[in-house]
Amino acid sequence: MIDRPGEDESKETSGQGSRETDTSHDVTDLYSDLFPGTQQEGEWKRPEKKVHASVAAEKQVHSIPAPQTLDQTGLTLNQLCNLVLKQLYLQGSALGIEISRSAHLPFTIIDMALVFLKDDKCIEVTSGNLIGRSSYRFNLTELGRIRAREAFEQCRYVGPAPVPLDAYVRQCALQTVVGIDCTPEKLEAAFSDFIIREGLLDELGPAVCSGRSIFIYGPPGNGKTLIAKGLGRFLNRQGGEIYIPYALQMENSIITLFDPTIHQTTDDLELQDRAPTDLQKGSRIPEMKDWARPETDLRWRRIRRPVVITGGELNLEMLDLRYNKVSNFYTAPLHIKANGGVFLIDDFGRQLVSPKDLLNRWIMPLEDRIDYLTLATGKKFAVPFEQLIVFSTNLDPKELVDEAFLRRIRHKIEITAPSQDVFTEITRLCCRQREIEYDPVFVNYLYEKFYNQGKAPRSSDPRDLLEIIQSICRFKGQKPVLSTQLISEAAQRFFCQL
Repeated sequence: MIDRPGEDESKETSGQGSRETDTSHDVTDLYSDLFPGTQQEGEWKRPEKKVHASVAAEKQVHSIPAPQTLDQTGLTLNQLCNLVLKQLYLQGSALGIEISRSAHLPFTIIDMALVFLKDDKCIEVTSGNLIGRSSYRFNLTELGRIRAREAFEQCRYVGPAPVPLDAYVRQCALQTVVGIDCTPEKLEAAFSDFIIREGLLDELGPAVCSGRSIFIYGPPGNGKTLIAKGLGRFLNRQGGEIYIPYALQMENSIITLFDPTIHQTTDDLELQDRAPTDLQKGSRIPEMKDWARPETDLRWRRIRRPVVITGGELNLEMLDLRYNKVSNFYTAPLHIKANGGVFLIDDFGRQLVSPKDLLNRWIMPLEDRIDYLTLATGKKFAVPFEQLIVFSTNLDPKELVDEAFLRRIRHKIEITAPSQDVFTEITRLCCRQREIEYDPVFVNYLYEKFYNQGKAPRSSDPRDLLEIIQSICRFKGQKPVLSTQLISEAAQRFFCQL
């Protein structure tokens, strides 16, 4: 199997259907059972209305309404004031609407903190227009600087206001990978750039519909990683858009979640339209109507379903919260950043940590679809484990996992060596990609000299051998051709030590 050259992915459009599948289940009931509790901080709120998985998938592109009151933000007035103080401490001074924009909250809510801090003599107004406090310029007083430094000692996070953990849990239930509309036609479109064996999509399709874990195994060089990436591309293109917050609030701790290196945003143009005029370049104040009363909660970003890939560098520390002792806030682990998408563990069994320890770490999340993270204080809390997790390995599964773990991985798919017909098709494609005229002598020579003599063909062999031929021809200053002499020379270099 090999990857075909595709068109620019940025031009692709993604859609989300509402087709029900037999494996869909009531996701809201699942989350209600896993996360019971009251509306107190750090606990889970039981959803009032049941949502079927297919309906949830249909709703995931809907925007999140902006909070209208401080209570709806899930933050306390003290937390909001600390965020404002730290921003003013860094900027020196700022307009009220600029503070609102930095916190990604409506000015009507930020105004509550400004009034409180002004009455508390922590901030002062140095200038302003007649249109209201949103146009006032605020500075810290000496008392305000002291309080800002105290706030920095507690937590140095400055940026979009965090969302409460229970709000994140509810959103994860609405944009679960379970119940995604996966049809043979849509899956085939996602794999249109790949050459794969017949019947493979019939194995992958039910695995995607289940939203459960997938174990892909087989000899090296036959496209296991590309298949896993193809699944990620399917969810990324066809799975619809989801929402992810910049940061989470867990009691008095902040956990950053949005990662621009992982999460592909789709709301950039909308945010640019909200950006105010630069006061250093223009004479008028920023347009304030959108930031005073936005329709959507700007603490969330709209993204394509994420695809997170990790390989031999994975260790147990990467699966826990990363705490910065200087900044005093946390960064979410990779698998939490992958919620709503695909988490691929490539080259499974070759990590720095032993497979047994890594598998023990995954058993409970795979079974219950929740994971437990631990703060520096020792407090544990539950988070959704809502992703399609793919294990890919070229090692013998019997040497890596036991029966208890295999039972929790619902779908096992073996990727074997390609047939001669598939191998020929891959070779034709590789030749087209490199603008080399295809000649049947290439495949015939390899099967006569190697594959028919006991060596198993690999899907990656045509690509690797053609690259060697190109290098030889480039060194000799000649046009690459599939002559018997060049094929023999490339094969001797490639297979001689195997």
